[in-house]
Amino acid sequence: MRSLIVASASDAAVWVEHLRRNLPGRSIRCWPDDVGDPAEVAYICAWKAPPGALGRFPNARVVFSLGAGVDHILADPALPKLPLVRIVDADLTQRMTEYVTLHTLMIHRRQRAYDAQQKARVWHELAQPAARDVAVGIMGLGVLGKDAAEVLRRIGFRVAGWSRSPKTIAGIETFDGAAGLDAFLARTEILIALLPLTAATRGIVALPLLRKLNRDGALGGAHLINAGRGGLQIDADILMALDQGVLASATLDVFPTEPLPNDSALWTHPRVTITPHNAAWSNPAALAEGIARQIARFEAGQPLEGLVDTASGY
Repeated sequence: MRSLIVASASDAAVWVEHLRRNLPGRSIRCWPDDVGDPAEVAYICAWKAPPGALGRFPNARVVFSLGAGVDHILADPALPKLPLVRIVDADLTQRMTEYVTLHTLMIHRRQRAYDAQQKARVWHELAQPAARDVAVGIMGLGVLGKDAAEVLRRIGFRVAGWSRSPKTIAGIETFDGAAGLDAFLARTEILIALLPLTAATRGIVALPLLRKLNRDGALGGAHLINAGRGGLQIDADILMALDQGVLASATLDVFPTEPLPNDSALWTHPRVTITPHNAAWSNPAALAEGIARQIARFEAGQPLEGLVDTASGY
């Protein structure tokens, strides 16, 4: 009987419950106290597994990431040469698009300024540009970035996207590679970071990049939303960008160190919005169903969906 192990998930018991429901008859075991015979493990579902843990199962056939990111798995130098699958799920995509849309509109409709006015009991209507005059730029045009771009375009924003390799999306202006990055940034007022974390993207959201954003557009300043990976950003550079007027605001869902340390100046900065890495919650019920479907496809000889190119990191 093939087994499946959940490695280092913070809510592992919940995952086990949903995996058992979707994989009846399988032996579902949980790291690290209920591993059983490592040779019986055929499928690994992992989230931030301890270094070397995934290499202990000699007959494993596939590794599934319990979330959209895979950098936590690829960082393991002892990672076995197995197919690595990123979970692509409509529920997760919808949640990310909701988050991006919410915070784009919060910036566009100047909600934080109205919050301050409410506290001061000030009744004053602020100038409001049309969405068609506001340039939104999304870095990362995978499943999540593409969906968010299409929704924001339907609302009326001037949406463009940038990716490392060329992408074509109907109605969306696209840029790619190092040659296209500066032009993409120069037209962007609201920058949304949804890139995967790789060696090439680590620390990309830094002061030199932020200085290239458009601060003279309809919003009168540049804004950052990072709902991708914490390692994309340099916290100190974001603070400098805010204090130097390079950024008018920053909305951050992810950080290089999580939870965000209590002494971080980001907590109390008046133009920073912080959320606790909840933009696209990995719903165990929905994702367990997707894992079961993938296992069925794999065992029927069909190709896996969401297969990661381990060389590129996404």
